[in-house]
Amino acid sequence: MASNTATMGNLPRGIGICTTIPDILYLPELIFGGLVWILVACTLVVPANPQGWVMFVSVFCFTMTFIWMVVFACGAHNNRGSWAAADFAYHGIAAFFYLSASVALAKVTLEIKDTVPLNSRNYKLDISAVVFSYVATFLYFIHTILSAIRWKSF
Repeated sequence: MASNTATMGNLPRGIGICTTIPDILYLPELIFGGLVWILVACTLVVPANPQGWVMFVSVFCFTMTFIWMVVFACGAHNNRGSWAAADFAYHGIAAFFYLSASVALAKVTLEIKDTVPLNSRNYKLDISAVVFSYVATFLYFIHTILSAIRWKSF
């Protein structure tokens, strides 16, 4: 009986990235990261510095995750253990970046709570961005753990 998941010691290629763990998480990472990017871009940027960091993280991680997904889909990794280690390292860095951005965005959102009406558009967009940012953080964190397990199985 054929299995639709690869063994943990192999890196998938082609459509296999849509059916194997942890690579199936690429699409949700792109979706939630893109939502953070869009929502923060739609808000009034006050203060600029923390939300600038959130924008950098969301755009950087969206772009790098897309490139990483294309590299895996094309099979450029040639099933080498060094690519499994790089996958673990990238997703660990992305999880750390998203965690720092999520905390900064939540702090800014809590600070503006008293200065704007709770039903204002910008406040609602900031709340949504915080929620999606933490979801993206969680997805990258889970991907990091599963990538570490796969790397250790090489």
